[in-house]
Amino acid sequence: MSNEVKLVSPVDGRVYAERHYASDETVAAALEAAAQAQRVWKKTPLTERARYCTAALEALLAMRDEIAPEIAWQMGRPVRYGAGELRGVEERARHMIAIAADALADIDSGEKTGFRRFVRREPLGTVLVIAPWNYPYLTAVNSIFPALMAGNAVILKHATQTLLVGERFERAFEQAGLPTGVFRNLLLDHEQSARVIGSGRVQQVNFTGSVEGGRAMERAASGHFLGLGLELGGKDPAYVRHDADLEFTVENLVDGSFFNSGQSCCGIERIYVDRGVYPEFVERFAELTRGYVLGNPLDEATTLGPLVKAASADFVRGQIAAAIAGGARALIDGAAFSADAIGTPYLAPQVLVDVDHSMSVMREESFGPVVGIMPVDGDAQALQLMNDSPYGLTASVWTRDLEAAERIGGDIATGTVYMNRCDYLDPSLAWTGVKHTGRGATLSRVGYETLTRPKSFHLRHDITQ
Repeated sequence: MSNEVKLVSPVDGRVYAERHYASDETVAAALEAAAQAQRVWKKTPLTERARYCTAALEALLAMRDEIAPEIAWQMGRPVRYGAGELRGVEERARHMIAIAADALADIDSGEKTGFRRFVRREPLGTVLVIAPWNYPYLTAVNSIFPALMAGNAVILKHATQTLLVGERFERAFEQAGLPTGVFRNLLLDHEQSARVIGSGRVQQVNFTGSVEGGRAMERAASGHFLGLGLELGGKDPAYVRHDADLEFTVENLVDGSFFNSGQSCCGIERIYVDRGVYPEFVERFAELTRGYVLGNPLDEATTLGPLVKAASADFVRGQIAAAIAGGARALIDGAAFSADAIGTPYLAPQVLVDVDHSMSVMREESFGPVVGIMPVDGDAQALQLMNDSPYGLTASVWTRDLEAAERIGGDIATGTVYMNRCDYLDPSLAWTGVKHTGRGATLSRVGYETLTRPKSFHLRHDITQ
C-alpha cells in the first residue's frame, strides 16, 4: 500500500490535499507520549483542564472563515451551511465542559459509622477517537472534549476524506498550550488503526462510521479487554400522525431528509404518514423538494451539494432504480436539476411513493438525498413499520398530542425519540443507538460514564467500630 494520501474533492475531482500516513515509529512514539502525559494530565485540576479545553475551542472557532470553504472542498457541503456545524461544536463542547464537575464528582455511598465510602470516576487512560467525514467536527467533538475533561489523553484518527479537520483540531490544542502528548492527531490507514487498537496502549475506542467498520473495530479489539463506543448506521423513520401541523412538519422533514445531501446518520430516510393526510403531505413535500438548488458547494446560492464521491451517488441511483423497477413512483424530475449527472457525485433529491419494505431504499441505509413515503392506518401500523429495521438511532413523531408521542416513543426501538423535530443532537441527552446502530453513548452525564471507570473507596477510619 502506498504511504501517500490524496484527498480527492467531490467538487470537481481535483486532488485538494496530499499527505503521508504516519510512520509506525511516529505512531509508537505518540502512544508512548500519550501514556506518559496522561499520568500527569489526570492529576491536573478540573478547572485547569476546562481552561485548556475552552481555549482550544476558542482557537477552533476563530478559524471559522477558513473552515467553511475547506469543508465544502473536502466533502461537498455548501458553504452557506458551514457555520452551522461550528455552532453545534460550540454548543456541545461548552455543555460538556460545564457539566464535567458534577458528572465526574465522587459518588457518596451514604453514612456508615466509622467508615468513609465513595465511588470515584477514574480516567481510562488513552482514548482513540476515529471520526467520519460527514460531520467532521461535530462527530469528533462528541468524544474529544469530554475525554480530555475526564482526564484521558486522546489520539484522533480522522477520515482521510476530511484529514484537514484533524489538523485543525491539533492546531487549536497547540494554540491553547495543551501539554505535549495529551492530544495528538495521526493520519492512519486501516491496518495501522487495527494495530493501534490491539496494541494494548489504548483503553477506549470511540468510532463513528459504517456497520462494517464497527465490525472491524470489534475484530481488532477482540481479546484486548478495552472499551468500544460504536455509532454506526441508521435508517431513521418519521411518523406523521393525523393531527400533525402539516406546514411545520413538511418543512422540517424535507430539511431532515436532504440536509447535507442526506449524508447524516440521523437524517430522515423513511416517512410513514397517516392515510387521512397522506395526499396533502406528499404534495407539499414534493413541491418543497423541487426548490432545492443542486450545484457547486462554493456557490452561496447552492442548497444541495454533491455527495462525498461518485460511487456514493451511484449507489443511491441504484436504490432508486431498483425501487422504481419494483413499482415505486418517483415524484421529482432529476432533469430539472442541471448539475445531476450519472457517474458524478452530483445527485438530485428524490421522493419515492408506492414503496414498501421489500425495497432496499426502505430497508438499507441510503446516506443520500432520497426518501420513501408510505401511508399507514394509524399508530399500530406506523410503529410496526418503524421497528421493521436492523437500525435504531433516532425516530420522530409529528403530532400535537404529547401523551401520544411519549406512548409511541416508548415502543420504538431507537436511541432517541423526537416529537416535532429531527436530525438534532441535544448535548444534555445521551447520544446512543440500538441494534446495528451500535453501542455505548456520548454526550450528557452518561457520556462521561463511558470515558471513566468506577473506583470504590472503602475507608475504615475508626477500628473500634
